[in-house]
Amino acid sequence: MKQKLVRLFSPRSEPAGFWLYALHVWTVFGLAISNLFLTAAAFQALRRSGSRKYPWRQVKSALLPLVLFIALLVCSAVVSYEPRTSLLELRQILSYLTFPLAFVLVRGRVQTRKLVDVLIGVVALLAIFGLAQFFTGSGQIFNRIRGPFSHYMTFAGILLIADMLLIAQMICGKGWQSWWRRIALVVINLALLGSLTRSSWVALGLTFTVLLILRAPRYLAAYLPAAVLFIILAPVPLLHRVISIGDLADTSNYDRVCMVEAGLKMIRERPLFGLGPGVVRARYPLYRHPSAPRALVPHLHNTFLQIGADSGLLSLGAYLWFMGAALCFAYRRYDTASDDDDSDADLFMGVFLGLAAFNIAGFFENNWGDTEVHRIVLFVAAVPFCLANRGQEADREGAALG
Repeated sequence: MKQKLVRLFSPRSEPAGFWLYALHVWTVFGLAISNLFLTAAAFQALRRSGSRKYPWRQVKSALLPLVLFIALLVCSAVVSYEPRTSLLELRQILSYLTFPLAFVLVRGRVQTRKLVDVLIGVVALLAIFGLAQFFTGSGQIFNRIRGPFSHYMTFAGILLIADMLLIAQMICGKGWQSWWRRIALVVINLALLGSLTRSSWVALGLTFTVLLILRAPRYLAAYLPAAVLFIILAPVPLLHRVISIGDLADTSNYDRVCMVEAGLKMIRERPLFGLGPGVVRARYPLYRHPSAPRALVPHLHNTFLQIGADSGLLSLGAYLWFMGAALCFAYRRYDTASDDDDSDADLFMGVFLGLAAFNIAGFFENNWGDTEVHRIVLFVAAVPFCLANRGQEADREGAALG
């Protein structure tokens, strides 16, 4: 065990660029630190860019719409109702480097698996942190657990993506044989339940159902007895929270319906380039439905509406293109992968489920606008391309590491 850990974290085992990139993903709970590692990784990538050739043709299907999305974001800021506010919002563009840098700095299955496995381990530790908050007084609806993050939605978003990667490893790979993965699965899902975040619950349920349909449809029959068991055993506050998911009398749900109406008004007013990045918050009262519970909201609680209102339908189209390309690439690679020990089918399925869950949750939360979650998603979207970018050098180094 000790020798495995030494090989895993030895600075000599991988190039500096890989470690800088990996650290920016693993420290996303501390955004300032993550930004420093991301910037350093970008400089390292520039240093080595001329020394190696990369098969950019493989990644252009997703990179092109992402570049288009960034360009449209800049255009939207220029023509914004409030250019100064919008131009300041362009600081988020730094995070978009996470996707192309992964393809440059993370090469082959050994490096990719190392990065994914440690990410899952880090998220499991964050989940334990959140559970500790739960058992020391947090966990109520107005005082939810949030781990080390500033908001419980951010915490739940990170847990959800790691959970999808882990579940795929357990079902599509050999992850169930690993004791630490079994522990991680328990603590991550307990923390996800404890966060009381319904959007993540819906996304988890739907994506897990998709996984069962693809891998083991016979187990769908277990849903009914599992639901009955949950109703009998679940604590009353948790059961009430689940039942409230489809209740329009719930204040939070009704507020989201009002936000949908306001967002559509914003899009109709400026369909091409939107109001401008960061402007929705300030101008929401002008479009708010009179019966909306809240006069002010930080965002529209819907990724797709938020993008459309912020930077227009062209940007929304580029976002959907990017996500669609990444999902299709991951599923195609999963569909052609074998089930043997050397297969990466679990990673491809994990990416597919992670991106699907992220976008399902996006119907109820502006998770694309959450930098920490957004950054993890960009890395996850890049994973299939990193696996495709194996390179003889990376594979030989990986074989040497065992």
